[in-house]
Amino acid sequence: MPQNEHIELAQKRHGKRFNHEEKMRKKLARSSHSNAIKAKKLHGLKAKLYNKKRHSEKIQMKKTLKMHEEKQTKTHDSEPVQEGAVPAYLLDRETESRAKILSNMVKQKRKEKAGKWAVPIPKVKQMGEDEVFKVMQTGKRKKKAWKRMVTKVTYVGEDFTRKPPKYERFIRPMALRFKKAHVTHPELKATFCLPMIGVKKNPNSPMYTQLGVITKGTVIEVNVSELGLVTTGGKVVWGKYAQVTNHPENDGCINAVLLV
Repeated sequence: MPQNEHIELAQKRHGKRFNHEEKMRKKLARSSHSNAIKAKKLHGLKAKLYNKKRHSEKIQMKKTLKMHEEKQTKTHDSEPVQEGAVPAYLLDRETESRAKILSNMVKQKRKEKAGKWAVPIPKVKQMGEDEVFKVMQTGKRKKKAWKRMVTKVTYVGEDFTRKPPKYERFIRPMALRFKKAHVTHPELKATFCLPMIGVKKNPNSPMYTQLGVITKGTVIEVNVSELGLVTTGGKVVWGKYAQVTNHPENDGCINAVLLV
């Protein structure tokens, strides 16, 4: 066995961890941030070499995207040219037909990046900060008013750790933290109680999205692995987006429609 291949050998013998794929996906998603930080910190010759490498990677990515972009493509017709229809000097030339090409995957990626989906509720009533947050008076004489308590339903991740109460600016009460949602599949006409993965977008404010506030019209990500949905390539779909259709703080549950 070659040297330094103990990891590969262990994987062959015992297999990979159950969450290996997910960890790799997250690592890849975070890599752009760590690369940017590294590029800022490096200086001198190392910085030159690193920036040159990043530059070539960006060019390669742009080329790949350009390949899938909408453009005029020429295809040659295989049919023979009829005599008399065109001048003699054009008879031996092949006719060309033009068509527009755009990869569906690239279209989907662009839509997701822009945060645009075909949603059941396209417009929602705007919610002000006075409706979502309650001002908390703190300090010995209750003179300080920099803390806010969230009065709407929120979602926090499994690995969420509270800041020390003294320094916590936004307080999310335990009673209003939800982990599951009732998601209706529009094609199957059935409702499932699915665990939530995260809050993708709250149309009211980016701050609400960051805090995980769930109001009517919010797009959430749910774990649909138990539904057994598969892609065209045969892979099991793990997470899918759904839009909240009710007022969770009034009903005590989250009702949502799956975006398919």
